[in-house]
Amino acid sequence: MQDKRVFKEALRQELQRHLTLSHPIFGKLFDPGQPDIELLRQVALQGYQLTKHFLGYVEHLFFYCPLPHFKRALLCNVYEEETGRLSRTDNHVVLIQRFLRALDISDEQRDAVRPLPATRELIEYRAAAVRDPALYHIGAAAVLIASEGQNLETSDGEPRHELLARAYGLKPEDLLFFSVHQKEDVGHVEQGLSLVSELCGTARMQQEALQAVDHTCGLFYAMYENMYREYCRAPVAVRTTLAAA
Repeated sequence: MQDKRVFKEALRQELQRHLTLSHPIFGKLFDPGQPDIELLRQVALQGYQLTKHFLGYVEHLFFYCPLPHFKRALLCNVYEEETGRLSRTDNHVVLIQRFLRALDISDEQRDAVRPLPATRELIEYRAAAVRDPALYHIGAAAVLIASEGQNLETSDGEPRHELLARAYGLKPEDLLFFSVHQKEDVGHVEQGLSLVSELCGTARMQQEALQAVDHTCGLFYAMYENMYREYCRAPVAVRTTLAAA
């Protein structure tokens, strides 16, 4: 079994080993010379499927948390997701809905879309982990480290909201969902690293937590690969996907 400090660093390195923004789909999305608004709409609609469920994950982690200090921190996370008061913005689902409207996606179009298979797999994996108290360390690693850590990635030092603003001319208020998470999730990931490193009291638990970070990051990459196969090898049109749904 690793020392807690060594294990915490191992968790951090496992997260940093995966670079989701290296997937080719982001090269297409963030090309300022040839922005693909239809592809962005499709990717955003799949991202919305994840956001709809995220508060539920954190609520379960709060409810089952066995460590009082971390339970309080998770309550603050729930409060921010639900209200946006800590970041002085709004409910986080509302923020991503505003982003979708800025892309000229109607609420009716948004609500008609269903997750692609890889998106659904990511949703269901995290849901199963956080709902089982026996898997708490796995759920915490998957949600608080691997998932929240996705928002900290940059491309050549630029975060997602800056890349989107440059490529598509979007306004800062349209991109609050991304800018808020890029800032707030620095603390959330640190809390997750500390919680999981404190919670894992056996070598087996430590290994399972590391595997959860690896697997969750892999599921994110697979989700983008699924989108790439679905949307980048044929003409992309929101209306076609909606009709199929």
